[in-house]
Amino acid sequence: MALDLSVVLATHNEAQNLARCLTSVKHLATEIIIVDGQSTDDTVDIAKRFNAKIINTTNKTNFHINKQMGLDAATKTWILQLDADEEVSPQLAADIRRVITSPTPPVVQPAGKPQKLFARHQQLIEKRDGQFYHAGQPIAGYFIPRKNMFLGRGMRYAGMYPDGVIRLVKKGLAHFPCRSVHEQIQVDGNVAWLNHDLIHYDSPTFAKYLERANRYTSITAAKMRQDKLPLTFASHCTYLFVKPLGTFFNLYFRHKGILDGFPGFVFALFSGLHWRLAYMKYWSGTQ
Repeated sequence: MALDLSVVLATHNEAQNLARCLTSVKHLATEIIIVDGQSTDDTVDIAKRFNAKIINTTNKTNFHINKQMGLDAATKTWILQLDADEEVSPQLAADIRRVITSPTPPVVQPAGKPQKLFARHQQLIEKRDGQFYHAGQPIAGYFIPRKNMFLGRGMRYAGMYPDGVIRLVKKGLAHFPCRSVHEQIQVDGNVAWLNHDLIHYDSPTFAKYLERANRYTSITAAKMRQDKLPLTFASHCTYLFVKPLGTFFNLYFRHKGILDGFPGFVFALFSGLHWRLAYMKYWSGTQ
């Protein structure tokens, strides 16, 4: 039975990942839409093999703009927004199928400890992003927990799980604000959680992780420039020492990154160094 589901992705040079992602949803999606930002590898050819509709555009620094183009182009009642380095597990596919074939969108989340973990994670996102949904209204979007594969390990600590992201939404009831690369989709309705994990092949190699870190620190530096962060002694101390050390100890000890072994140490260390590197980029650009 064909499902009333569009799968949308924004891509740029994702030939190494795209086939795995699209294979995981080929039995779910009635429609696949790829918004491609001038890929120079085989990304577009791979997308065509899955009969995807291709929208060609530029590769923007804030790639949420291209993701929004995908949401706008979707024609089905439900939209599953993915990144090319993600894979829908069979268990998650069953959750999605249950939701979009139900007359009334159900709450699928499990009872017990995972439910409390998901709720606490959602509270942290609300604190960071403000209100991005409307409680009391019908469900129009779903958080999906992500298992991040970092240096070959599925991370469960260091604040990396459940890493909830709103990805399954109703057409016309969700949009990206396009202000930050870490923002959630805004939902004109209530939200709930799906149960099973979306697998995220975040950084299969250390070189890939450094490539992503370079991009994200540049974005943070640009935000500092936009906010006209003063270059004072207090700022130097904060971004060169306090925030890097505080972030490391918070992730490695408080959030038990130590239990994820060497990948947990690397993640906590470089999460802290993010602030120092971004600040140094910002500082050097003012000279």
